[in-house]
Amino acid sequence: MSIAVETAPPEAPATRPTGLTAAEARARLRQYGPNAVDATPPDSWVRVLLRQFRSLIVAVLGAAAVASFVFNDRVEACAILAVILINASIGFGLEWQAQASMTALRRMGRATARVLRDDQVQAVPADELTIGDVLLLEAGEVVAADAELFEAQQLQVNESALTGESMPVSKKPDEPAAGAPMTDQPNRLFKGTAVVNGTGRAYVTAVGGGTQLGEIARLVQQAEPTATPLEAKLSRLTRQLILFTVALAAGYVAVGLWRGQPVGQLLEMAVVLAVAAIPEGMSIVATLALAYGMLRLAERRVLVKRLAAVETLGGTDIIFTDKTGTLTQNQMAVHTVWLPEARLGFPPKAEEAVAAEKALSGEACQLLLRAAVLCNNATYAPDSPAALGDPLEVALLALAHRHGFDVPATQAAERLAEQPFNSDTRLMATLHRLPGGQPWIAVKGAAEEVLRQCTAQHTATGPQPLAEPAEWLKRAEELAQTGLRTLGLACRVPTDENPDNLAHDLVWLGLVAFLDPARPEVIPAIEACRKAGIRVLMVTGDHPATALTVARQVHLAAEDDTTVVTGTDLAALLAHPETPDPRMAQTRVFARVSPAQKLDLISYYQQQGHIVAMIGDGVNDAPALKKADIGVAMGLRGTQVASEAAALVLRDDSFASVVVAVEQGRVIFTNIRRFVLYLVSCNLSELLVVMAAGLIGSGAVLLPLQILFLNLVTDIFPALALSVGQGSPRVMEHAPHSPQGPMMRPGDWRLAAGYAGLMTAALLGSYYLARHQAGFAPATATTILFYALALAQMVHVFNMAGVRTPLRHNDVLRNRYVWLAQALCTGLLLITYFVPLLRELLNIQPLTPLGLLFILVPAGAVLVLGQLLGYLIGRFQPEEHGRL
Repeated sequence: MSIAVETAPPEAPATRPTGLTAAEARARLRQYGPNAVDATPPDSWVRVLLRQFRSLIVAVLGAAAVASFVFNDRVEACAILAVILINASIGFGLEWQAQASMTALRRMGRATARVLRDDQVQAVPADELTIGDVLLLEAGEVVAADAELFEAQQLQVNESALTGESMPVSKKPDEPAAGAPMTDQPNRLFKGTAVVNGTGRAYVTAVGGGTQLGEIARLVQQAEPTATPLEAKLSRLTRQLILFTVALAAGYVAVGLWRGQPVGQLLEMAVVLAVAAIPEGMSIVATLALAYGMLRLAERRVLVKRLAAVETLGGTDIIFTDKTGTLTQNQMAVHTVWLPEARLGFPPKAEEAVAAEKALSGEACQLLLRAAVLCNNATYAPDSPAALGDPLEVALLALAHRHGFDVPATQAAERLAEQPFNSDTRLMATLHRLPGGQPWIAVKGAAEEVLRQCTAQHTATGPQPLAEPAEWLKRAEELAQTGLRTLGLACRVPTDENPDNLAHDLVWLGLVAFLDPARPEVIPAIEACRKAGIRVLMVTGDHPATALTVARQVHLAAEDDTTVVTGTDLAALLAHPETPDPRMAQTRVFARVSPAQKLDLISYYQQQGHIVAMIGDGVNDAPALKKADIGVAMGLRGTQVASEAAALVLRDDSFASVVVAVEQGRVIFTNIRRFVLYLVSCNLSELLVVMAAGLIGSGAVLLPLQILFLNLVTDIFPALALSVGQGSPRVMEHAPHSPQGPMMRPGDWRLAAGYAGLMTAALLGSYYLARHQAGFAPATATTILFYALALAQMVHVFNMAGVRTPLRHNDVLRNRYVWLAQALCTGLLLITYFVPLLRELLNIQPLTPLGLLFILVPAGAVLVLGQLLGYLIGRFQPEEHGRL
């Protein structure tokens, strides 16, 4: 899918080089609207708040609260409602953040633009530009609307934010070929791009939503993010638990009716079952676990905007990455210098360093560097980050500085004349008077044009006849085919200082090739992703040869890999996602891809069941960043639009930080799976205890308020401690967890059922002995059961390290937060016993030392037998199910 460029409708008044009149501008502004990107109004706080109550778990708890009110159990009803409000408050706080992608897009247009109106130059607000206005442009300005050039002098525009092309594009009034893509329209200017050189005048042809930027804005709006895999898995688990609870409650009521029990008593028991089965604190613990991971990543300069994104990146198995500014530094550097008698690569390899330094100090290379410095209008200083001018000229100055060439002394030579670069001659020439008084001409430009004016070449023995220019043209083509940009350099010592026709009878000095260099941390980061089972794919708007060269440079593609899929090929490859094309499984590089096609690629892999991350920094990446399961933006070099559309922002622009985030995401997912197993096994034990007591005729042995206290105190604090574990140091050596897999695998359900059965047997045994053998009153036996269940769940946390992990190597034991949770829960249980108000609310009865024994024994049994159960299950089930 390509993005069309809108032009002025045929009925629009004719444009003039002198611009519109004020009256025409007002009329057109009313007709075509402001030059602003349409914004979708954000949801109101009321809508965001109401959205927190749209879930099955809230519906079940709400029904339980209503039933409690009906049965006049107002304390229990208020407690249940409090749980609902706590969860809703947390969700509201997390969602109440501005969806600022469109705000950032509009902010790009909040500037002024210079136009001709009423035959005068005027500065008008950018959003008041209209079709037919004449824009005046010069270096340093941002193009305020899509426009068509009718006049240009050495005009160059940086379009990397829209196209991914790292080099500025030369613009001129030439007509493009019919149906030419955006990157091949030299007469077109696009809103949001930056003028880096020259001047120009252009007619505004599209404003607001009709611009390229407006089209991308619509794509951002349409690219609604889907629920993260973690959210989907937790939602699926919640539905399973609710359905299980409803089935059990219905079965219990049916059995009770068959036995002739009162309907009111049965419904009260159904409320107790509902409260017992639902892990009310699971969403809270998951949220706080992700928040803790967010803080860890913040210390590594990774800003997390959407909490669930942390875990999502941990499950990612495909990473799409932009090229310019992400894998590369978004600045040109000299890659190759090809002298008549030597070819130098930069930076030189270790084994070539000595030979390179010798060649650089030779006369031939010194002359080439002199020409590069003199035939140059850029400014560059090694100790200053600011550099102005053509990126290739900046790269030439950087090379000269880096290798000890005396740049200041050379630049002190007086410039007598200049023949500027233009599209006809395709070269630039300058005439200088060197410090000794000698005139000297420096020339650079397209290799074939410079060679056409050369009669000799400079070798180690001095100037020699240029015998085979075709060989140099072959070398230039060889470099260009690998995605490098080339310049030829030449010089001449004139007999006089005549500034006319500088470029003739030249001495060829050599070729210089340029490439946007790779970021140094990218290669080890990509290797780490490969070991972790993650495919890294480049998707860029740049030239295929350039993209493939960079991919090889960062080891994303093998040296013999020549596969590149371009945007024109994608439609056929993506036409049938149900029958994937084999080339898609082999391709590592996608080039000449539009923003809309990036969305198509992401959708394709998502339909194949992959979790897709997208890394980018430009405006053209914003829709894909929003559409991906996890969008990661570069925060330093990246555009504001990209940062606002992404879920993660790398504040150091380091690709290696992505690997850190992946590792942290995997640790968090392991921790979440661990505490989910803990909570499910604890809640199942509560459910089984209540069900078993009810079926044997003991009635409701636990009150709803007691169960709520257990779920929100003695369950939640140990679960929180599990959620902040440090994780295994080998977590990046395993493949990503399956995006289609459930939160609880079959092996996890068996383990949870085993733990729940063990706790139920120990607790019911203690309850039976306390009531029928020791002679405790029913209310006192219930108090014993309440504290026994709380203590059993507290020590059960030590069974969560893994079924193959012996107790002495249990990493839970080394988790200081687990011990803090144990101390906190113990203190809270003591408070419930000694504070009269809580004793009354929870119906706590006084206990004797014998009663304390009936509390401690089942807890000890749960710890000892839980370790044994984990060991036995670990021996007989597959490792994948045994590993937490």
